[in-house]
Amino acid sequence: MEIVLRRGGLTAKAETMGGELVSLQDAQGTEYIWGGDPAFWTGRNPVLFPIVGGLRGGTIHIQGRPFQMGRHGFARWGEFVPVDQGEDYVRFRLQESPETLAQYPYRFALEVEHRLTDQGFTTQFTVEDRDESPLPFCIGAHTAFRCPLLAGERFEDYAIVFDQPETADGLLPDSEGCLVQGRTERFLDGTDTYPLDYQVFGRVDTLIFEGLASKGVTLRHRPTGRGIRLDYDGFPMIAFWTKPGAPYLCMEPWHGCAAFDEREFSEKRHCITLQPGEKISLAYQVTIQNG
Repeated sequence: MEIVLRRGGLTAKAETMGGELVSLQDAQGTEYIWGGDPAFWTGRNPVLFPIVGGLRGGTIHIQGRPFQMGRHGFARWGEFVPVDQGEDYVRFRLQESPETLAQYPYRFALEVEHRLTDQGFTTQFTVEDRDESPLPFCIGAHTAFRCPLLAGERFEDYAIVFDQPETADGLLPDSEGCLVQGRTERFLDGTDTYPLDYQVFGRVDTLIFEGLASKGVTLRHRPTGRGIRLDYDGFPMIAFWTKPGAPYLCMEPWHGCAAFDEREFSEKRHCITLQPGEKISLAYQVTIQNG
């Protein structure tokens, strides 16, 4: 089911399948979120839960028992239920089911709220442990923004611009999409700007950073300054992904990441563990930059 949100000159659409915000248009009709063309990628803005990234062999151990789970978890394939909505916001909920319990043996509630602001939107994730035992989980966003935004522009006209200069290595995924200790490459060396280049994504697949000082980043059209800003305070990792030739860039705040060499779920990097009855909320904000 599709739900339309409006505020000022902005119009957005959210879907119960996956609990995603799948469209954001300004007053001029410019669309900011990728439409999911299967020629490149059918995804648009999936919610990553209860894992981020992939597992080695698709398997993770929970209290010593092996469980199978697909890349980025199961929330993006779940049918969420709207539990609250108004003209400019909607809050969805996903709870355990026989299908989720076969992969992740916990009772939980995941709420995803999308709320329009004057110049964009905020997405908030709230996770509650409804089980009798501690609940380990990871969570993240995978928002795909159209890049380039307008006709006549090129992907290479854009850059990733952080709030402050950074010196940082990126974590490099292997052929299984997992991570290896020490397998890194220096992408930021005392700069706040990383120009986009399809060749880089063809070579390393995903740019993954951990522990940056910046808590905000802008996808910026360098000639005009126009673009999209993402504020992700509270998420210890940020990733960027596209496919060579694809007209989008995913900007992904993560609390968790693909597998290293851990076996137990609770050992995953940046895993959050809730106690029975406890809940936690994390949010990111997207703001249209008009240059």
